[in-house]
Amino acid sequence: MLDGNDPYSNSKSCSELVTNCYRQSFFDDNNVAISTARAGNVIGGGDFAEFRIIPDCVRAALKGEKIFVRNPNSIRPYQHVLEPLFAYMMIAEAQYRDKKFAGNYNVGPSESDNLTTRTLAEIFCEIWSEGLTWEINSDVQAKESNFLKLDCSKIKSTFGWTPRWDIETAIQKVVEWTKIYRDSGNISGCMTKQIENYLS
Repeated sequence: MLDGNDPYSNSKSCSELVTNCYRQSFFDDNNVAISTARAGNVIGGGDFAEFRIIPDCVRAALKGEKIFVRNPNSIRPYQHVLEPLFAYMMIAEAQYRDKKFAGNYNVGPSESDNLTTRTLAEIFCEIWSEGLTWEINSDVQAKESNFLKLDCSKIKSTFGWTPRWDIETAIQKVVEWTKIYRDSGNISGCMTKQIENYLS
């Protein structure tokens, strides 16, 4: 659905409109396959961005501090970063072979992994262990939707695609990466192992 009522979701609409305009202006002869693909809320090791729940959890865990959650009841489609990355490559390969696969796709998690931020924080604390806890921080509020979800029926029906990792596995991979980072371990080896595990 276009025309989201908050900056984040509206930016997705803008991207679709710009891409469609570019396609019609410069590639109207259909000789070039152009697709757009949107992911859900992506998580993974090495993400230290501001105002994102998993990086917030990681920073707190590394400092041995309590996690502060801004919007505990917000529901988001969380997924590991490898899910959309491999889906994007699958789409690119398919449309290279046959332009009929060019289109607009959503790449999101299974229905059961549309979670509240509260549940995500609880799972992270449980997997990290080491006495990590969380609490609600009502001081910081930003305008955002309470419920976001992706309709992934098109990519599933077109390619038979389904997510490989559930949210618990995704968070386990984040924690694994982060603890290796904390202990100055082999980050490259960890990433290679996780990719091989995903592909297997």
